[in-house]
Amino acid sequence: MFKKTRVLIVDDSASVRQTLAAVLAADPEIEVIGAANDPFMAARKIREEIPDVITLDVEMPQMDGITFLRKLMSQHPIPVVMCSSLTEAGSQTLMQALEAGAVDVILKPKIGAADHLAESAERIRTVVKSAARAEVGKLRRYKQGEAASTRLTADAVLPPPRAGAMAKTTEMVVCVGASTGGTEALREMLEALPANAPGMVIVQHMPEKFTAAFANRLNGLCAVEVKEATDGDAVLRGHVLIAPGGEKHTLLERRGARYEVCVRSGPLVSRHRPSVDVLFRSAARSAGANAMGVIMTGMGDDGARGMLEMHETGAFTVAQDEATSVVFGMPKEAIARGGVNRVIPLEQIAREILAADRRR
Repeated sequence: MFKKTRVLIVDDSASVRQTLAAVLAADPEIEVIGAANDPFMAARKIREEIPDVITLDVEMPQMDGITFLRKLMSQHPIPVVMCSSLTEAGSQTLMQALEAGAVDVILKPKIGAADHLAESAERIRTVVKSAARAEVGKLRRYKQGEAASTRLTADAVLPPPRAGAMAKTTEMVVCVGASTGGTEALREMLEALPANAPGMVIVQHMPEKFTAAFANRLNGLCAVEVKEATDGDAVLRGHVLIAPGGEKHTLLERRGARYEVCVRSGPLVSRHRPSVDVLFRSAARSAGANAMGVIMTGMGDDGARGMLEMHETGAFTVAQDEATSVVFGMPKEAIARGGVNRVIPLEQIAREILAADRRR
């Protein structure tokens, strides 16, 4: 018999607690073991029974969620998923939560908005189950339309690549995919790159608006320039584009002598939007051997098919190893499909990107 993921919900809103409990309980692999309206009640419940995952509100009376998270991580590390409203200010606060040790971020389900709830419910359940598998120690070391259950592939957005997609040119473009644990892993990798590093496009599974705050945070830390991608942005040396979360996919396209991104509407692919599979397939089609693919920590198999397609069109491909991955799901699946040239630890990925660039 499989072991259910036991979840404690911490939120000062009774309606949010009830809605989250209903969303999570609809999954037979999840058990909601309790709910608390503030961190003090949560601490009492944790003493009675240790959950596998905690969903934690940011703004609460008596003690805010960030303070409670820091205390929890220092005393009794448990995987925590931060839960917040969709606001610009909230997204900035959640960047602090990820730095403090939160595994992932979800949006509060909108009460009474059935269409939003139906689309977000699958992501909420997936994030919670992913968090249960996360190795928190590794994380702390790194300082509406379609049915949610539909399992589409990149075919839903663009056709497979043609053989010999593109002859080599002088410029290399790097495409990166990450999910659970990826925010801090990407920070570590990007901080190690010089200002003249190859142009890069990244899909990190995050909700809408949070990718902009994430990009702004990275831009203040790294020598390369980092921004949230917008349709038509050029992929330039020394620049990193983060795919916007939420409603659209981000693809790589060639326009004459340069590459640019296309931000396009489409269905969930591999249960994600944006999808790593879509980005990687577009790189196989548009860049071929001019591209390099990097797949990093994350749950599931998004990116595994696309990385194989990149590999088959001549791209050099790299996967983060198990020892440094918070969740070794996405890299493991890509390796199993035979689409990975090298498996390396996180701290070597930036070096490998620069080595591949020099070989060109």
